[in-house]
Amino acid sequence: MSRPVDERRPEELCDAIVHYLTGHGLANLSLRPLAKAVGSSPRGLLYHFGSKEKMVVQVLAEIRRRQRASFDGIEGATISETCWNVWKQISSPESEPLFRLFFEAYGLALTNPTLYHTFLHDTVDVWLKDIAQPLVHEGVDREDARAFASVVLAGLRGFILDYCTTRDRERLDRAVRLWAAGLDAMLPGKELD
Repeated sequence: MSRPVDERRPEELCDAIVHYLTGHGLANLSLRPLAKAVGSSPRGLLYHFGSKEKMVVQVLAEIRRRQRASFDGIEGATISETCWNVWKQISSPESEPLFRLFFEAYGLALTNPTLYHTFLHDTVDVWLKDIAQPLVHEGVDREDARAFASVVLAGLRGFILDYCTTRDRERLDRAVRLWAAGLDAMLPGKELD
């Protein structure tokens, strides 16, 4: 008689793999040490995920889901306040390992866009939609809202990449405040000088 399938096992493995990858990265990922670290076997990982590449894609989707969930409830009276609050969240010690892994995965995806098509799409389009949607809801033209969302997304990603590289909190906090104040001035619907 075979053992019943534990439907929670892939989710548990995904959590353990996220933890492993935030500490070890993707560059030298090998199934044998990964499997040992997460309490599985290489064959077990392949059974649950199909392939090493599919496993990585699924884990990256989970990381993206966690990042998006971490922004739930972050608000501010102005765009600059909201972006400052997002900055505090993404530059926190708890978030940094996920962003380091995100940037490593981004580089990997750019070298293999066919395999990581969904990751690349979601990394840009889904975030732009999430950022632009409240503006569209307030009556801002969809294309203007998307362009503004591009400025927000590029700024935040640039700052967090710089922070992961330099850890220069004081300089970057000042830079984010300047950038965020500029966002208030360029909000779609305001006249640009």
